[in-house]
Amino acid sequence: MKRWLLVIPVALLLGLGVLGAYQLMQPDDESFVAKADRSAPERAFPLLDAPEQEISFATPPGDGPVMVNLFASWCAPCRAEHGDITSLAEEFPGQVYGLAYKDAPEATRAFLEELGNPFEQIGVDPSGQGGLDFGLTGVPETFVISEDGQIILHVRGPLDVERSQQVAEALGG
Repeated sequence: MKRWLLVIPVALLLGLGVLGAYQLMQPDDESFVAKADRSAPERAFPLLDAPEQEISFATPPGDGPVMVNLFASWCAPCRAEHGDITSLAEEFPGQVYGLAYKDAPEATRAFLEELGNPFEQIGVDPSGQGGLDFGLTGVPETFVISEDGQIILHVRGPLDVERSQQVAEALGG
């Protein structure tokens, strides 16, 4: 009889573990797209193909909002979202920028040579500090920055059709 009493706590723990794992596998998709209202980082990033030049998103280039996608060649979800980024770049010419996060320049160039380069310009963040300044939790992530340097949309994880639509609305508005 006493042995059965030992099974009850083990069964409860196992049940809670299964429930927790299920919840982790079924995240609320809305938590991955957030309206933001904070300043873009002041940090300037060297350009991939012209390291003597820099780009800063605190004062975004161009006349309207811009999208900044933080990506890396070693990131599988970055490959998966590349087509969506290319579509956005075609729809919003001059508004789509990239930031290579903790990636070797040669690897970034090979990645873009293989998949195509949809970005207007690409900054490099070899130490990862710039990504942290943005509020990055893991690549890929996409930020839409208003013309006055405010982050107005933050997309965690890879872009898909629905998330790309939200980015397009922010870029167009």
